[in-house]
Amino acid sequence: MLDLTIGGWVLAVIAAAAVGLAKGGLAMVGLISVPVLSLVMSPVQAAGLMLPVYVVSDIGGLLAFRHHFDVRVLATALPGALAGIGIGWAGAHVVPVWGVTFIVGAVGLVFALNALIRPHLAAQRRPPSYARGTLWGVLSGYTSFVSHAGAPPWQVYVQPLRLPPLIYAGTTTWFFAICNWVKLIPYAALGQLNASVLSAAALLTPVALIAVWAGLRLVRIIPEALFYKLITWGLLAVSLRLIWQALA
Repeated sequence: MLDLTIGGWVLAVIAAAAVGLAKGGLAMVGLISVPVLSLVMSPVQAAGLMLPVYVVSDIGGLLAFRHHFDVRVLATALPGALAGIGIGWAGAHVVPVWGVTFIVGAVGLVFALNALIRPHLAAQRRPPSYARGTLWGVLSGYTSFVSHAGAPPWQVYVQPLRLPPLIYAGTTTWFFAICNWVKLIPYAALGQLNASVLSAAALLTPVALIAVWAGLRLVRIIPEALFYKLITWGLLAVSLRLIWQALA
């Protein structure tokens, strides 16, 4: 079992709840999980602890959104994401985590500011594209591997598609569920899924599953316009947090 103080376990519970809310459809909330845990452990250890929680929570999300996802969007983004995971595995001991964190934050910040300053452009609907899907899929897969921070690149690609909220949430859940199951292989190979991590993750998983249910209720009652505004502002806040974390 991990040696955490009471305060550390409180932060771990908050991180697990954030994971569950993300799998319930509020994708941006999950980005705070690793940064929160990084206050009491290394980012690498935090990412290893959260991955099993993500994987189990994915099951609840997949059951909830089993009829709500866009196959075309997944087909355009998943190949790049899997390549990005492979790149992250190959460079696990080379690229500093802070550099990746900064890039993720910068990309998300630019996109969020553009959407807020020029909302008429953000409202324009785009069709799925293999070129854009591959580009942002690689970035999402890579940053998801490093610190479970694949949401900002994913949002940059998917938000302009203007999917209905349930389809948006379901497609996001399926995308990251597949990525997380694939990530189990390199994480295990790198020694990030040891017995103490898995036992701690088992304690946190019920918290995440309850939060999945809460996220599902929220995403079904939030109006579409407000849904996208919340995503944009959430992306802005998280991007600034990631930039600050990288520079600190």
